[in-house]
Amino acid sequence: MSIRKIASIASIALGALMIIAAAATWWMVTAELDDQEIVTPEDACLPERQVRGPFTAWCQAEIIDEHTREITGGLTYAQLEQDDPRRETAMDASFLRASLYTSIVAFGVAAMAAAMGILFILIGLGMRDVSQHVVHHGGTTG
Repeated sequence: MSIRKIASIASIALGALMIIAAAATWWMVTAELDDQEIVTPEDACLPERQVRGPFTAWCQAEIIDEHTREITGGLTYAQLEQDDPRRETAMDASFLRASLYTSIVAFGVAAMAAAMGILFILIGLGMRDVSQHVVHHGGTTG
């Protein structure tokens, strides 16, 4: 078996594995968000929708920030005095936003992995075509 054929098979297999991993990641993050039963409020950019994907997660994170800044007078957790009772609200909001942004990053990584998987499959198929073209036209495949 030629190195080109081995590389082609490996590229296709890796691409398929990346697509499967991406789909599993997307499903897992969606299921976890779904289990939380978070619904965006009326004033969110995507109002009254269950948070299950990257866009609704982003809208929820943004509206949490907006509401928190209304409560804190525009100040962040770090800007509030340690004894300020609003500081706990700012901290909770910060943690919630970080969790939502983590899910958004996970969706992005899954999408990128799927795209890379497709690219690896296309590269593998392209190597096979080159190999077959060389064989049919009298060249060598080694």
